[in-house]
Amino acid sequence: MSFSGSGRFLHSHLPSHIFCQIVGGVISPLLANIALHGMEEQVKQYVETLKLRYPGGTVLSKRDRRNSVSLIRYADDFVILHEDLTVVQRCQEIIKEWLSDMGLELKPSKTRLCHTLRQVGGESPGFDFLGFNVRQYPVGKHQSGKNTKKELLGFKTLIKPSKEAIKAHYDKIASIIEAHKAAPQGALIKSLNPVIRGWANYHRTSCCKQVFSQLDSLIYNKLRRWAFRRHPNKSRRWVSNKYWHTHGGRNWVFSTPSNSKITGFLLNHDSISKLDYVNVRGEASPYNGEAVYWSKRMGKHPTMPKQKAKLLQQQEGKCAWCKTYFKEGDLLEVDHKQPISAGGSWKRENLQLLHRHCHDDKSQTDQQWREHKKLGEWLDANPW
Repeated sequence: MSFSGSGRFLHSHLPSHIFCQIVGGVISPLLANIALHGMEEQVKQYVETLKLRYPGGTVLSKRDRRNSVSLIRYADDFVILHEDLTVVQRCQEIIKEWLSDMGLELKPSKTRLCHTLRQVGGESPGFDFLGFNVRQYPVGKHQSGKNTKKELLGFKTLIKPSKEAIKAHYDKIASIIEAHKAAPQGALIKSLNPVIRGWANYHRTSCCKQVFSQLDSLIYNKLRRWAFRRHPNKSRRWVSNKYWHTHGGRNWVFSTPSNSKITGFLLNHDSISKLDYVNVRGEASPYNGEAVYWSKRMGKHPTMPKQKAKLLQQQEGKCAWCKTYFKEGDLLEVDHKQPISAGGSWKRENLQLLHRHCHDDKSQTDQQWREHKKLGEWLDANPW
């Protein structure tokens, strides 16, 4: 989620008891999304009636008025963004009226109205949403963001893991370590790795490097206390040599060696590389088909064979022969870069995805190459 400029926002959360019959199941967010579908359209319809103007004084078109406000929602948690405070306040009233028809209401303790850049009304700038903190910071011209006209804005937007999410994650890791006081080192590693991997993968699209390093440092100190407690009569050096080793070019890896080989090691948050997030195109949804788009984005789709989906992601949605993007409805075929008849294999590095007509062209080219090769070999064996 990003902003083109600083603005006001409304961040709210519905009471958890209104979904008491479905909370706890994996389908709960889906049912909440179905129940609250249409909230965004209510806000858009209201903004269409306003006479909003560009900085030069020209009235915004209907399309630009609709795009001037954003409502981002997941299940019962949502954020409304607009640069005008009165518009956000009116949107809050509209949503209250819309929810009252279903017997629902906003939860006052989790509803905030504040600015993303400045402190307004005693509220600190920025907001937390789905485990992330979104805030704008005033900076100089060398770090400033730019608008669509390449003009300096004087601030930049940073999305980082929220303090609440960091604390909850560390508390969970600490509780796992406490629960494994007498357990083998391998059992502790096996319990910690899924927690670290899942949390780091979720937050890797944000500005996470500093947070990941801090968490790794805290976990290291926690593990040191765990190890020293188990061997109170041993020296610090002995304990360190027993539980920390060199692995994969890294020193001080919490790992379990066996016969001079590392059989299990603890993941670091820093080992999960940062990933730049790419916004989902328009109103695309995995439930609307679009197998080519989602296979390219995620490497999988229910209607796309796994092999083709992985190749689509690997090739960034482009045909390896004509270099044009695949479209919905195109006939896709898997091709061997080096044909089987020429000693090629079925390994993924020897496979590529082509249009059907491109596959025909490549097969014809391969056949001509083989004929020329045979002719060359015959001429070498039978010189004039």
